[in-house]
Formats: sequence, structure tokens, C-alpha cells
Amino acid sequence: MRITFWGTRGSLATPGSETLTFGGDTSCVAIAGRDPEHLVILDAGTGIRRLGTHLPAEVRRIDLFLSHLHLDHILGLGFFAPLFTEGLKVTVWAPSSSTPLLDRLSRYLSPPLFPVRLRDLSCELQLRDAPETPVGCGAFTVTAAPVIHPDTAVGYRVQAGDRIVAYLPDHEPALSPDFPSRPRWTSGAAIANDADVLIHDAQYSAREYPGHVGWGHSSVLDTVAFAEMAGVRSLALFHHDPSHDDADVERMELDAQRAFHGPHVEAARQGATITL
Repeated sequence: MRITFWGTRGSLATPGSETLTFGGDTSCVAIAGRDPEHLVILDAGTGIRRLGTHLPAEVRRIDLFLSHLHLDHILGLGFFAPLFTEGLKVTVWAPSSSTPLLDRLSRYLSPPLFPVRLRDLSCELQLRDAPETPVGCGAFTVTAAPVIHPDTAVGYRVQAGDRIVAYLPDHEPALSPDFPSRPRWTSGAAIANDADVLIHDAQYSAREYPGHVGWGHSSVLDTVAFAEMAGVRSLALFHHDPSHDDADVERMELDAQRAFHGPHVEAARQGATITL
């Protein structure tokens, strides 16, 4: 598995000289496996635009898993060039709702907010509910589960062989009962359990978090506590706050490294690749 970070920022894209190290594009992660014709993508924030311009020519099938439909996670969708490629098979997965996914996505991908409608796309597009039981997806097995975040949101567990990536980009596990001492009752625990890599929301510093309780995001130290509870081997701090510059993220990364008893923790860097 090759995990590439195309967007690491949360809430609002913040490109600029102060975010060069960790990146300014919003959430988008690509996972490639042994099949060069297939790609899994997690979220469609602004980072997905650059991914589209660098997509290998041999890719013929894309499975795009949306954690939820807040704007920072779908804003890049209309600028993802592969959607306009004839013959390319694209399946978009998202949390289930009483409102069909077509209707929900069309609120953004239609005038007056966007000039192109979903029906105008050239690719072979399918829309599906996120899989709450394991589903085969090429060489991968993918599972989704609801997590604590405003509106309907899920985390994803992506497995290939004995390698596991857990993706929880917007998540506030500290609101779970008796966190972190009761894993069975902790939001997202089943998704993250024993993962090789956990990509997890770490939007706030420990000092900032008390002013944002209930906003659906995590402090960096709660993220470390969640990772240790889940027994993960590597932690990638994700969904960097738009007000944080590189120096802020570096300080939070250092705080996490001091607190984490696992093998490895670092703040996700846009453009970086992890190979399992």
C-alpha cells in the first residue's frame, strides 16, 4: 500500500508561504495497491485537484470515499479532472442519509454554486452508501462506521492483506463515555483498532481545545490517547487548523511525539507518501 497525502488542512484551504511544510489544501488522501489500474481516494477536498493532474494514465477505476459532506471535504470534486474522462469508472461512497447522495452532492455541483452538474460528467459514475460491513474494493477491503462529528460522518478502515489504514479526519473521541478507558464505547475505536497507520484529526492544541468542545474535532493529546487506546503502530496528525502556520503544527507534532508511546507519530505533510 502506498498512502499519499494530497490535502492535509482542515475547514478551509490556506495555501501560502506560512503553510509550505505541511500544506494548505483540504483533506484528500490516495491509497494505491498492487493493481495499477485501481485507486482508492479518501475525501475530495481541494487537494484532489492536484491529484487529478498527477493521476497515472493506467488508472481505470477510482473508488472515492467521502467521510462526510462538509464543504472542505467535497470542494475539490468539481475540479477533479478524471471525472471528465470517458470510460473511467468512478464510484463515490458517502454516509447514508434519508436524502439520496445524488441530491446532496447536487446542492454543490449545480448552478448557481457550480456551472457543471453531475449528469454532465463524462466518466462512468456510480453513487453508493458507505459500507458499514466489510466490502471488497479491488485489492482492498473497506469498512465504514459512524463517528462523533456534527452531521452524519464516518471513518474508514482500508485493509490490503495484513496491512491496515484507518482514516478519521473529523472526529472528537473525547466526547465518548469515560474516554479513553472504555474502548468498546469509544467512537471510532473499531475503525482504528490495531491499524498500521492511523490518520486522525488533530486540529487543536491542548490549550485551544476547551474553547471548542463539541465542534467535532480533536486536541492533539486526545488524538494521542485515542491512538494508544487503539494500539496503532503509526499516527499521522491530520486536519490541521487553518489558523495554524507551520511553526504551530511543528509544536503540536513535538507535543504528540513527547506523549505518544507507540513507534511513530508525525504531522501529515502534503505531498508525502507512506509505504506499507
